[in-house]
Amino acid sequence: MSRPETASAAFQITIEPSGRSFSANADETMLAAGIRQGIGLPYGCKDGACGSCKCKKLSGTVVHGVHQSKALSPEEEAAGMVLTCCGVAHSDVILESRQVTSEGAFPIKKMPTRVNLLEKKSTDVMLLKLQLPANDSFSYHAGQYVEFLLRDGARRSYSMANAPHTLAAGLELHIRHMPGGKFTDHVFKIMKEKEILRIEGPFGSFYLREDSTKPIILLASGTGFAPIKAVLEHMQFKGITRPTTLYWGGRRPADLYLGDWVQAQLAAMPNVHYVPVISDALPEDNWAGRAGFVHQAVLDDFADLSGHQVYACGAPIVIDSARAAYVAQASLPEDEFFADSFTSEADKARI
Repeated sequence: MSRPETASAAFQITIEPSGRSFSANADETMLAAGIRQGIGLPYGCKDGACGSCKCKKLSGTVVHGVHQSKALSPEEEAAGMVLTCCGVAHSDVILESRQVTSEGAFPIKKMPTRVNLLEKKSTDVMLLKLQLPANDSFSYHAGQYVEFLLRDGARRSYSMANAPHTLAAGLELHIRHMPGGKFTDHVFKIMKEKEILRIEGPFGSFYLREDSTKPIILLASGTGFAPIKAVLEHMQFKGITRPTTLYWGGRRPADLYLGDWVQAQLAAMPNVHYVPVISDALPEDNWAGRAGFVHQAVLDDFADLSGHQVYACGAPIVIDSARAAYVAQASLPEDEFFADSFTSEADKARI
């Protein structure tokens, strides 16, 4: 990908309709520039794989780095859509993004952490609790994520599974074992309590929009439940009582690894309704609940989502299917679908 000859050039990026603006250097993506300057643009993977940062270019010249066609198709690019995570400005640019927030982003920090707890919640899900430095304040929105900084320079992203007000007890993460995975093999086979790791964060634009009064659909697949759990804890703490329906899907019942926690939470949050959905139950599971794809269960229950907000977390295929179906079939406004697509290293390798 070519770059302007003058490496020191900087361009003005303006976001409509908010009118917020920031400068982007000629050698950095627009998203990186926005994050650096505390501008709350939507994003997920930061690697051109999920499409969460896609927005409309109203004017200017943007050159894209490598990305997946499912995140931005050639037809979308020709129509003026851009990915801010891999789009580099070659002029002043005006973008349209209704999800940009006026709320200041929390500072992104690098810090050491100590493993305080390793607890298996199922055969392939580990609950990890990390102790942060006592003298280093760390703030985040419920729903955001951190990145582990591995010794070879690689990074692995995981959402915080507990709300910020519970941080004194440690940072909670839910990690699914990916056999052969550089990081998850270590977590499941080698990691011990008191091990020291390095993290950076917070990242991500997934968190509850508290300025709305609309009913909420929470949609999770697998460990996509982690940021949803943090959002639920935050809602209870803040006394948010908007009507909320949680749909959590897995292949088999054991994949709903904190079902007991959810049931206990329901007693404290009468505004929340819970719908577990299993797609591949076996006879020995004795599953008598909802079956099929979790995103479809929402459509079965809500033919009209025009007055709702949807917060969805999990596998890319679930997020992509939900977004397309809810907008096309249930009249959900596109800017009321908030997502955190759990893009794996295998997903990113397809770029």
